[in-house]
Amino acid sequence: MDIQDFIRDIPDFPKPGILFKDITPLLSNHEALVGCANRLAKLSPDNVKIDKVIGIESRGFIIGSMIAERLEAGFVPVRKKGKLPYQVKSKDYGLEYGKDTLEIHVDAIKKGEKVLIHDDVLATGGTAEAVCNLVEELGGEVVQCNFIMELDFLNGRDKLNSPVSSLLSY
Repeated sequence: MDIQDFIRDIPDFPKPGILFKDITPLLSNHEALVGCANRLAKLSPDNVKIDKVIGIESRGFIIGSMIAERLEAGFVPVRKKGKLPYQVKSKDYGLEYGKDTLEIHVDAIKKGEKVLIHDDVLATGGTAEAVCNLVEELGGEVVQCNFIMELDFLNGRDKLNSPVSSLLSY
């Protein structure tokens, strides 16, 4: 099964000039969803036990939690400002169409834990870079960042100091 067959392009979303890569067809197809999660879990390094998988709001929650289950790891949501109920650590970041703030619970990552970060798309790298910084500030070690797809022309991986894997490249 070709995962790319389940990604649709939405022009001019969320603003003119952006070609949004929509994964909702992938999420609505059981075989594609399970296949994608299995393939992403297999991208993780064989020689490292992952302690936590971070899913970035909001699409990263869905498959990130599936990856965590497959890797027998805990799952940690990283959310936009004001969405988490406990004490948080925050990080501002830039993305291809604006700026925002991400937050993680202060007790979500313990010192020395090995962390895999997951999101649906690697674009400019600002979001993933902010999450990597949050993990490191909490004492964790980012082992890998993985994505369903990478928009190569935006050079997002250049902002990341951790290995990057993706199933698709555009």
